[in-house]
Amino acid sequence: MLLDAVRALAGILREKVNWHRFGVLIGVGVTAIALYVLYRLLRGIEPTEVFAAIKRTEPMAVISAALFVAAGYLTLTMYDYFALRTIGRGEVPYGVAAIAGFTSYSIGHNVGFTAFSGGTVRYRIYSSTSGLTAIEVAKICFIAGLTFWLGNMTVLGLGFIIHPEAASAVDHLPPEVNRFAGFALLALLATYIVWVSRVPRTVGRGGWSVTLPGGSLTLLQVVIGVVDLTCCAAAMYMVMPATPEIDFISLSVIFITATLLGFAAHTPGGIGVFDATMLIALSHFEREELVGALLLFRLLYYIVPFLFALAIFAFRELVMEPRRSKAVSQSEGGAEAAKDAQPSSPKSRGQPRPRRAPSKVA
Repeated sequence: MLLDAVRALAGILREKVNWHRFGVLIGVGVTAIALYVLYRLLRGIEPTEVFAAIKRTEPMAVISAALFVAAGYLTLTMYDYFALRTIGRGEVPYGVAAIAGFTSYSIGHNVGFTAFSGGTVRYRIYSSTSGLTAIEVAKICFIAGLTFWLGNMTVLGLGFIIHPEAASAVDHLPPEVNRFAGFALLALLATYIVWVSRVPRTVGRGGWSVTLPGGSLTLLQVVIGVVDLTCCAAAMYMVMPATPEIDFISLSVIFITATLLGFAAHTPGGIGVFDATMLIALSHFEREELVGALLLFRLLYYIVPFLFALAIFAFRELVMEPRRSKAVSQSEGGAEAAKDAQPSSPKSRGQPRPRRAPSKVA
């Protein structure tokens, strides 16, 4: 009886509640609150001191951060490469996957609503170069998103266990609660890996269904996600102020939690939500120093890749795509001309057409 009641309630909620609109409202609400908090935090800050803090950053630290950013985006291209093989489109070369992955994430990060904006860029590239359908691109987005969340579960689970007080700086819960949450995340991850290891698991129905990666491939997914997040956190760590000291794991927990909150708000680059979370959780740093570090990170991780992605996408659309379309049309025209120029059959050449026999009249 209880199970039937729960199912009935779930059916009513699916029919009566517009969950997409509900999610957008939550995102807008979180963003508004974060912007207000950010305004309160930055009120009275001296811009000259922020720029002075940026100038004091060691050049080698900036170069190291840029290298970690490059490594992170290189790992992001593996999200798409892995997803293509998961859905059975392994013939798509890595070069196409790399362009689609890099441009979709770089543009999606800065435009906001990454699932929609990044998915649109992916569809444009994959459909024109490899003939993928909208459903196949949706499957790629699903597998790539799964890789992202598996990596987050792993990193946050370990971070909550090792340094639960870092998570407490964000959620203000007791460290014991956060450590328990870390064990719960890892237990959930282990359960999922065992679940997909036993038999092939398929999600979706009808034309939209995806066979989930098995146990060994799921572990590869976890590795890809962890490397990506580690590179991002390392880039932030390299541009952080030298004092007071903070260990890499603690910063990673705060950084990834702030990133997820910004991702949930669907704002461009998590702006407002990400920055407010970092400023609150790292309140023991000088505000001008920390704001300078956040601006440097945004420049390296968001702005520069965004400009590269726009240049690549524009070159592809304005130069490469017209050339490809012209080559295809010329090839099709040549094929038609060759077909028309083919000589007629020897049997029919020079033979008069047979006259139609007169019909008999009764």
